[in-house]
Amino acid sequence: MILLPNDALGRLQSGCKTIGDRCNSLGISSWEIVASQSYGHQIDIEGGKISLAAGGGEGGYGIRIIEQGKFGYAYLADINSADKAITSALSIARMSPSIDGFVLPSEQQAEQVGGLYDRSIVEMDSESLLTQADLIISEVKSLDDRAVVTGGGIGVSASANAILTSQGIESGGLTTSHGVGVQVSIEENGQLTSSWQSSSSRSKLAEIPGCVARAVDWAQLTRDPIKVDSSEDESSVLMTSEGFSPLFSVVVPNAVKGEKLARSESFWSGKMNDSVVSSDLNLIDDATVEACRSSGARDGEGIPTRKNTLIESGKLLGSLWSTRDAAQQIAEGRIIDAASTGSAIRSGYQSPPISGCSNLFLTTDSKTHDFDSMLELMGDGYVVNSVMGAHTANPTSGDFSVTTSSILRVENGEIIGSVKQAGLSGNMAKALADKVILGDEVRPQGSYSSGTMYVPNVLLGQALRVNPV
Repeated sequence: MILLPNDALGRLQSGCKTIGDRCNSLGISSWEIVASQSYGHQIDIEGGKISLAAGGGEGGYGIRIIEQGKFGYAYLADINSADKAITSALSIARMSPSIDGFVLPSEQQAEQVGGLYDRSIVEMDSESLLTQADLIISEVKSLDDRAVVTGGGIGVSASANAILTSQGIESGGLTTSHGVGVQVSIEENGQLTSSWQSSSSRSKLAEIPGCVARAVDWAQLTRDPIKVDSSEDESSVLMTSEGFSPLFSVVVPNAVKGEKLARSESFWSGKMNDSVVSSDLNLIDDATVEACRSSGARDGEGIPTRKNTLIESGKLLGSLWSTRDAAQQIAEGRIIDAASTGSAIRSGYQSPPISGCSNLFLTTDSKTHDFDSMLELMGDGYVVNSVMGAHTANPTSGDFSVTTSSILRVENGEIIGSVKQAGLSGNMAKALADKVILGDEVRPQGSYSSGTMYVPNVLLGQALRVNPV
């Protein structure tokens, strides 16, 4: 069975037009209709066996109405309830505070972004996922006969998305996704170690993606922990892409939102054009990169996306804005000038757009290094592959305190053993300010905040403390 019906996009666009026509007939002059429909198949793995196969779909329409700088939002799943949703959005708008200068954006030509849709994913069915799951379970056993896939699964999805506005924006498109996640455990001699790794892509993944071997490696590496004395001193910490991205995604995207900078709710507020991170680091948000997970021709308001350089050679040069956030901060007198940077995001048709990142890239002007050379450069310190509690990090100050059970001790550039558990604390802004070395392999990671993080392994030489249990 084809995952996505051939007429899915056409039906959404037709529904948007029906709702838009109804708004016009009711005398509503400024409106925005978004729509999405997603379908998927999923296979769960538990205890080394396939435990569940499921599939389904979900979708609907969102309506934003603007009236004299006020806005209201409502959503519906059934086109027949359009009148009720329109009435609700209009009622909310009339009770909301007015934002001087807030209007819906006008149509602008957008360049298409390739690599977001893979027909071979659409043609995958539950049987295909079952076959892939069997191959992954067998591969784990072949890599280490003690290892078992104790959790995880495989999923594919396809989505149709559309937007139509009273200002002439009319667009739609199809996207696909293929994801694999595995929790690999090794239990032997009364000792249990495990590791979670995942991969996802807009195009079809290899039958056995690289995350499978990484999960087995880390389940092996963290066995037989050694005793390490606690220290109150700062430590050098090499964080893998998987370990670094959860903290990075909580703290850094928040710090570069224009609204947060204007409200003094970012640790980089008041530092525009100043050096804020190591002088060789760059931070770029770019939704126009082909095949990236959060790419697209238009943002959540229909404005063409673009490459936004936020930090260049260590200096803060830009920020991320949606139309409403920019208008609000100007109206409230916090800034003189701001405009959308094509950075409006939505969590789905049920939510109005807000400012956020798409594909956030951390890069360096200096030489990048492989894992072994990063260990040599560190000398003494720790390697952290995952953290627990990243969502508790303070996005305003950059402070964090998390725990990890996937941590290795390094002395004289060599891994001497694993640590059973440790606390990791520090300040992300200070840690990025100096003595930062980046790895040469970038793996896209999910985010606690918005968008996708494209970060390599990162060696941080200051502002971190490790407290082994």
